[in-house]
Amino acid sequence: MKTQVSDVVVPNNTLLKIVDPGTRLIDALEMMKQGVRRLLVPKSKVWKGMSKRFSILYNGKWLKNIDNGSSNNLIANANRPSSSSAAAYMRDKFCCLSREDMIRFLIGCLGALAPLPLSSISSLGVVNLNYSSIEASLPAVEATQKHPGDPTAVAVVEVTQDGRHKILGEISASKLWKCDYLAAAWALANLSAGQFVMGAEDNVSSRLLPDISVNSTVEDNKVANGGGSARARKFSSRSIGFNPVSPSFGMGRTMYRGRSAPLTCKTSSSLAAVMAQMLSHRANHVWVTEDDNDDVLVGMVSYADILVAVTKQPAAFIPSTRSITELASEIQS
Repeated sequence: MKTQVSDVVVPNNTLLKIVDPGTRLIDALEMMKQGVRRLLVPKSKVWKGMSKRFSILYNGKWLKNIDNGSSNNLIANANRPSSSSAAAYMRDKFCCLSREDMIRFLIGCLGALAPLPLSSISSLGVVNLNYSSIEASLPAVEATQKHPGDPTAVAVVEVTQDGRHKILGEISASKLWKCDYLAAAWALANLSAGQFVMGAEDNVSSRLLPDISVNSTVEDNKVANGGGSARARKFSSRSIGFNPVSPSFGMGRTMYRGRSAPLTCKTSSSLAAVMAQMLSHRANHVWVTEDDNDDVLVGMVSYADILVAVTKQPAAFIPSTRSITELASEIQS
């Protein structure tokens, strides 16, 4: 874990691109469709005359906390003396436009995209059927060998007798970075995928999670105690971010009881509703289930899929029969 990020991250110049302030929005969308995840827009004299036009993309503010965001690894310059000075340089010279910013902008002008927002994601062909998955009974560590593309998420599923996939949860980069990394590493190495995403119940934790502890020096422990003493950390379902809600582990229609349900929508969900769902949860993807079965996985929808949909030619749109009232009701639900 002490290895430098630069030694782990595979260089990919297509993820970040510097664009001129005068770049058209449609051109920026096309770049993101091709795989660019963030655009750096230089601050310049030209920008001052265009700030009102594009201020909605940044909520009226420059990206002041760029060193705290997930994009700092992409923009760090090895020639800069320190990360703090690099962040200060970027803050003064650039602002960042992400795919989430684009979706937020587009959802603010849905009327201009009609009838696209009212159409279902299945009718628009937005659902990506080529998702990565792993059976719940397999070791969780095998999820790291799947190498999913964009987004980096693997669905944990149970295979039914008729061959369909019942989604239980996901193992993704966005989930893992929120966990205690030592506990998550141990869980990945020792638990099945189903146990990892659901967490182990207290009444069987002694069987599934051996009563072991690892001495790890924690920075916040140093600050609190004023010293450098190590704290013994015991691995459990709670230590990897999951809290048991039912004592009946192993009972019912599945051995895995729901803990942190994955973000899902239905094939009949409108594009506008899915966009709102992703923004409200700050998620870069949503798993898609059958219209009449919330558990059966069909595919997924990501930022890239939405950007492809909104840039389709009008002739490719399928007229929607939904009313504005129905759409508002769906988004609120």
